[in-house]
Amino acid sequence: MSDELSIQEFSKISGVDASTLRYWDSIGIFVPLKRDPETNYRYYSITQLLSLNFVTTMSDLEIPLKTIGRLRQERDPEKLLELLEKQERKMDMEMRRLRHRYSIIHARRELINYGLKADETEISVRNIDEKAMILWPRNEYNEGDTFLQPLAGSISATSEHHINLSFPVGGYHDGMESFMNAPGCPDHFVSIDPTGTHMLKAGKYLVGYARGYYAELGDLPERMSAYSKENSIKVSGPVYTIYLREETCTPDPTQYLAQVCVAAK
Repeated sequence: MSDELSIQEFSKISGVDASTLRYWDSIGIFVPLKRDPETNYRYYSITQLLSLNFVTTMSDLEIPLKTIGRLRQERDPEKLLELLEKQERKMDMEMRRLRHRYSIIHARRELINYGLKADETEISVRNIDEKAMILWPRNEYNEGDTFLQPLAGSISATSEHHINLSFPVGGYHDGMESFMNAPGCPDHFVSIDPTGTHMLKAGKYLVGYARGYYAELGDLPERMSAYSKENSIKVSGPVYTIYLREETCTPDPTQYLAQVCVAAK
């Protein structure tokens, strides 16, 4: 093999695009072995693959080209180690952000898929998988308040309680009695967040669905209560209202879809 390779030949061997080689040459990051003074064609040596590997490795690690150029001339183990440690910290932060976004996508995709398969007219006892949540502070209602007043107060303190509103938000009643008395005024709000320590435990639940804006559950509480009595189902524990579809899915609030569930025996 000739020791003088055209840019196309060197590109084919190295796997680096000719346009990239030209750009790296123009900024002094990686220059050819020589240039033809008449044609200005670039020629490379096969031995340059070794020094090219440094540039491509640093580039793959998203090290800025300016830094690569400086380090190429001044590199030593200590400087390289310092740079790699800095880049590792940066990537740790990026991976945490990606994991966080992935969790939001997963939580929302799971609820949407569940909602698409749900029989909205049915009240039934179903098995529900464990789900991690963040339980928000207890709501306080003044006379005439709806769920919006305590929700606004909680939203204003989300950072204090480590709440991220990008995760789906639902309601939590202490028990069936509380739910029947004020279905639209939950005792707490919950967010479907995998970092939460509150668990909706896996098991059998009495489940029903309602369409409409937040807290507008229509006659669902009465229908669920009647169903449990007619079928001798004992319900206990908290009642969860989980929105399978809300403003992220539809611009029409009348099409929001809530799932209400309470542990059943």
